[in-house]
Amino acid sequence: MTITLQTGDGVVTAAHRPRIIGVGTAASPTSYSQQEVLDAFAITDPKIGSVFRNSAIDRRHLVLPEPGPDGVRSPEAQGDLLDKHKRSAVEMGAEALRACLKRAGADLSDLRHLCCVTSTGFLTPGISALLIRELGIDRHCSRSDIVGMGCNAGLNALNVVAGWSAAHPGELAVVLCTEACSAAYAMDSSLRTAVVNSLFGDGAGAIALLSGPDEDGAVGDEGPTLLKFASCIIPEAVGAMRYDWDRDLERFSFYLDPQVPYVVGAHAEIVVDRLLAGTGLRRSDIRHWLVHSGGKKVIDSVVVNLGLTRHDLRHTVGVLRDYGNVSSGSFLFSYERLLDEKAAEPGDYGVLMTMGPGSTLETVLVQW
Repeated sequence: MTITLQTGDGVVTAAHRPRIIGVGTAASPTSYSQQEVLDAFAITDPKIGSVFRNSAIDRRHLVLPEPGPDGVRSPEAQGDLLDKHKRSAVEMGAEALRACLKRAGADLSDLRHLCCVTSTGFLTPGISALLIRELGIDRHCSRSDIVGMGCNAGLNALNVVAGWSAAHPGELAVVLCTEACSAAYAMDSSLRTAVVNSLFGDGAGAIALLSGPDEDGAVGDEGPTLLKFASCIIPEAVGAMRYDWDRDLERFSFYLDPQVPYVVGAHAEIVVDRLLAGTGLRRSDIRHWLVHSGGKKVIDSVVVNLGLTRHDLRHTVGVLRDYGNVSSGSFLFSYERLLDEKAAEPGDYGVLMTMGPGSTLETVLVQW
């Protein structure tokens, strides 16, 4: 069966289909249990505690403020949070990028396009420019930054960079998602922020693409080819996930509507049907499902609406348990685990899915 790649830039011929040839991940240095986070901010409200304990998350990597002389960690001002984002996002991003290139059998000198994704802070110049300076990447490397799209943005970026890759056969491109989620926290004892504060963790993931005819399998033997993308935005739920300025706390605060897992889950079937339309494939033909680790209820809703099993989403569940929701890079942590498992065989089909503000679902069909 031949499936022609469809990206946001149009149709790509089979000869120039981008392939995934490497992946790498990283996290901030220190991980915390849910109880340790509650203790760090002296949160004792039993309702908030139950949100943390029932999250299906064991540990998350976070950069928390240092305790004061009284042992209490005070909430950080917005300026301090922006500094934290700049520092952590660059550090994690550099580590994930190096790991990705190592797995791809490539060097920094091979990089021709770098696309950086983040929603946990605002920078000008963007992370791509900072990493080029930090790592000594060729100054002529083209770059792009996707900022503020949220947890779905990794696949938005992959769609765009797949088009770039197809137009530049033989040239290496990397999408880097780096999210310092602890720089986007508004830590307090309110139930409004409890869901967010119990969910997100720091993490970065990078994925390398190369298009053009195979040359005796010289690169990218273990990675799949990108075949087709499909998107679905839910305009009536545009405010269900949003980043607002909290005037009381004088900092940004992320809001999640409690109903958003069910809204997103209800649209998962729509976008997957669109993704598979015209391919001759059925859902039962998809062997590997890599879904954004958006939260326990999000995962449960996707399982029910797509008729999947817990085994189908074992890597999604495992990433949520070990890292929490690391926003745009979550699906890359799951993809890396699938590769390490060595369960994918030549000819297998897979679906990668992310979801986030908009509200939006993004998908891509791949084949090994």
